[in-house]
Amino acid sequence: MLIARAPVRISLAGGGTDLPAYYLRYGGAVINTTINRYFYVILNVNDDDSLQITSSDYQTFYRHEPDQELLSEGTLSLPRAILHHYGVHSGLSMFLASEIPPGTGLGSSSAVAVALVKAVSTACGWTLSRAEVAAEACFIELEKLGMPIGKQDQYASAFGGLNLFEFSRGGVTVEPLSLATETWQALQRNLLLFFTGSARHSTEILSKQSRASAQEDPHVLAALHNVHAMAAQVKACLVRGDLDGFGDLLHHNWQEKKRFAPGISNAHIDESYHIACQLGALGGKITGAGGGGFLMLYCHEQYQDRVTSALSQLGLQRMDFRFDQTGAQVLMNSGLRLNSLASQLGHRRLHHRG
Repeated sequence: MLIARAPVRISLAGGGTDLPAYYLRYGGAVINTTINRYFYVILNVNDDDSLQITSSDYQTFYRHEPDQELLSEGTLSLPRAILHHYGVHSGLSMFLASEIPPGTGLGSSSAVAVALVKAVSTACGWTLSRAEVAAEACFIELEKLGMPIGKQDQYASAFGGLNLFEFSRGGVTVEPLSLATETWQALQRNLLLFFTGSARHSTEILSKQSRASAQEDPHVLAALHNVHAMAAQVKACLVRGDLDGFGDLLHHNWQEKKRFAPGISNAHIDESYHIACQLGALGGKITGAGGGGFLMLYCHEQYQDRVTSALSQLGLQRMDFRFDQTGAQVLMNSGLRLNSLASQLGHRRLHHRG
């Protein structure tokens, strides 16, 4: 048996500039931190030659016979694509489970990819660096499956912690942010997450944003440029311990983000955010692409109870969390080893391009 996990993340600045349609032309920069909510992968060797995948989140099951072609399409396309990538076609039972509902804006789909890459590559006998795990996950999601997403989620989940990620044609650079202990603790205490009650897949919103970037829509590009610049400003605020300044930037970031594409916000989200700010929150935004998921707020402790109470009356539920520092890791491995095409031929490490 092998058990691996990868954390989800909250984005603090620059989200949206990690999409290839933007960063390949202008560069991108994102600050995010992982939190202690995880996606888990459990691998076991099958007694027969079949390949079986069970997902608790989607309440679905897939069985693959060894004489069939393993296609990365249809049900459970992501785990199937990763197994295909590593040449694993038989003799494996895989169980998938998450602490976060899918489509809630915390990067859970890419945490799935990262956890799967970490688990399957380890089971095949490969030791990948954090950067390689992230790059493999990006390759499979963006290129192999053609998903219209960015790269911040994979790198956040693979590395863990609070980081500045910069994206360019030349690759991805990772800068861990070192904060004073009191700043780090205050940031953790004052960031709140509220589930809006709805989940939404990000594909439609991100596709619209990517098209607008590619077509050089002046309004969308102006918003993205402003958000890009805010990443450096947020870094400066965090490093010098100016968390109220960070809260103000978070508010401005949200106003710009709503210009990326239609559907990022709605009347319910706008009302919830407005009330939270009236009651003491300094800033916030919807996590992920938008349209639902979690509302993140920066709010001093003395105002948190009344903000929580007011939002609960609107149907939003607060989720407590702590920061994660571990990133993707194998929690237990009892010596599971898979015979795979990658193991036999030598893993083609061509996709660690960042």
